[in-house]
Amino acid sequence: MVFFNTLLNSVVVLKIPIGGDYNMVKPTIQAIGTAVPHYALEQKEIKEFVASMFRSHVDHIDKLLPIFENSCVKVRYLSRPLEWYAAPHSFSEANQIFKEVALDLAEKAALQAMLRGNIKPMDIGMVIFVTSTGIATPTLDAKLIERLGLSPHTRRLPIWGLGCGGGAAGLARANELAYSMPGKSILLVAVELCSLTFQRNDFSKSNIVGTSIFADGAAAVLITMDGEGPAILGNHSTLFPNSEDIMGWELVETGLKVRFSRDIPSIVRRYLPDLLREACGKWGIEQEKIAHYVVHPGGAKVLDAYSGSLNISKDQLSQAYKILIDYGNMSSASILFVLEKFMAETPAKDEYGIMLALGPGFSAEQVLFKW
Repeated sequence: MVFFNTLLNSVVVLKIPIGGDYNMVKPTIQAIGTAVPHYALEQKEIKEFVASMFRSHVDHIDKLLPIFENSCVKVRYLSRPLEWYAAPHSFSEANQIFKEVALDLAEKAALQAMLRGNIKPMDIGMVIFVTSTGIATPTLDAKLIERLGLSPHTRRLPIWGLGCGGGAAGLARANELAYSMPGKSILLVAVELCSLTFQRNDFSKSNIVGTSIFADGAAAVLITMDGEGPAILGNHSTLFPNSEDIMGWELVETGLKVRFSRDIPSIVRRYLPDLLREACGKWGIEQEKIAHYVVHPGGAKVLDAYSGSLNISKDQLSQAYKILIDYGNMSSASILFVLEKFMAETPAKDEYGIMLALGPGFSAEQVLFKW
């Protein structure tokens, strides 16, 4: 695999001035809502299911099964009961379920956020809809706007294919667009039904690893120019050159087949310190002033890599570990679950924080906030 010889020269910086004018009104996170499907399964149940399905096809299955214990995941929520995944399903059938369940979860999360933020339908001027685990045209935000009773003139920005980086990227785009919409809120929705991409005839280690961590869920965030939550100050997007083989989907007859590299934790350790240092330089702040880290819980090894490479304690990533334990990896929605938990547990002290997520491309998203 060719690695990133021109990495730092390839950085794309999306920057909102944050220098000396702290009286300038900034986009803020007004409220967050979350939702998960009905079917809650303990990790040991899923492990037994995978063992029974794959044992006759994978000679060394017993050597791979400890992945389930080592993942840190205890409970995950799935869109269908476990027996559904044992039967063959076409891409069309799974995608139809995606459209139904994803819309329901998106509506629940959005209504919860609107209630918590005291935001009325007439107050929302744009919907940003993030997903990577199903396909719909028109995109599901069209139906969501109708269900929520939003104005038919609500602007729409569907974002597809950013995977685990989509939640942070969606928040970055909302930050930029909020300046053009004074008096209106932006509704960011991230919904992923990773379980519906399960490939029962894929006996690769990647599929087994994916089956040990991925789950389903939705999160909704309301961003406004006059809120009281964390202020979003800037963002930093990086696309790694020649890296598309690290993470993504392969489209096969039965749907979306997962592809990711075992090297992701080592990539984090090698490149993230320079990326964060570069971002802080562009933002005009000292890295030492960052007090809070809200990161995507991609897996136990990825979280360990964040901690080791950035020289921060695991306690500073406690919310990410807790979401991984209680929900698994819900792709783009996970970091918004972490942000919700962070806001609930962390008193506002006017300190810098950063959101970090990695996704297909291979790419990294960083969002600077103050709370």
